[in-house]
Amino acid sequence: MKLEKITALPDGPRRRHYDDSCAAAHALDLVGERWALLVMRELFWGPKRFSALRASLPGISANVLTQRLEGLEAAGILIRRKLPPPSGAQVYELTEWGYESEPIFQALGRWAARSPSHDPTLPFSAASLLLSLRTMLDPQRAGGLDARIGFALGAESFVAHLANGEIDIEPGPTEGADVVFAGPPPMIAAAIYGGQDLGALEAEGCLAVGGDRRLAERFVSLFPLPPKAVLPG
Repeated sequence: MKLEKITALPDGPRRRHYDDSCAAAHALDLVGERWALLVMRELFWGPKRFSALRASLPGISANVLTQRLEGLEAAGILIRRKLPPPSGAQVYELTEWGYESEPIFQALGRWAARSPSHDPTLPFSAASLLLSLRTMLDPQRAGGLDARIGFALGAESFVAHLANGEIDIEPGPTEGADVVFAGPPPMIAAAIYGGQDLGALEAEGCLAVGGDRRLAERFVSLFPLPPKAVLPG
């Protein structure tokens, strides 16, 4: 029996489709192409230009990125628009329905974090870091905290509001935050998930931490990783 067919979305690129009415199969019709989910991930914190998307996705070609953007746009998951003057640049952003996919990324992240073959030394974007914080936060460990945490990640900056065991993150300046972490996303992840000492990372010039030191030390302990899966044999 033929398992999949190649069709074309209206005014869009040719895509592979499964002959299966299951909603999970249809989800794969929409976002199952290689790089599609990662393109969506990079747009969770606001619109981006084509060049910014490509820079945050090491290994993707301009041609493939164009194809994925066209496919996601045709499916209604993202839109492209022009920024108002004086910029006028074309950007891509998720639709309201596209943003509803966040729980999918969180479930995949928690599940895949248990993989014994997961390699944390591979490239790690700002979007990956921020989405991981919303995925891995332990509400019990964060209980009683009400704080604003800033992240200066190269050319991008964000502020997270931690309250009621939840964390909301928005792009914006870090001024006024109780703690500010400044450095490459992999180095901040090394402190949060790798258990590396903040002082040691600062001494090596990998990371800068400003503001309430005790809060910074507590913050990096709020995101425990799940235990690794035990594989047969």
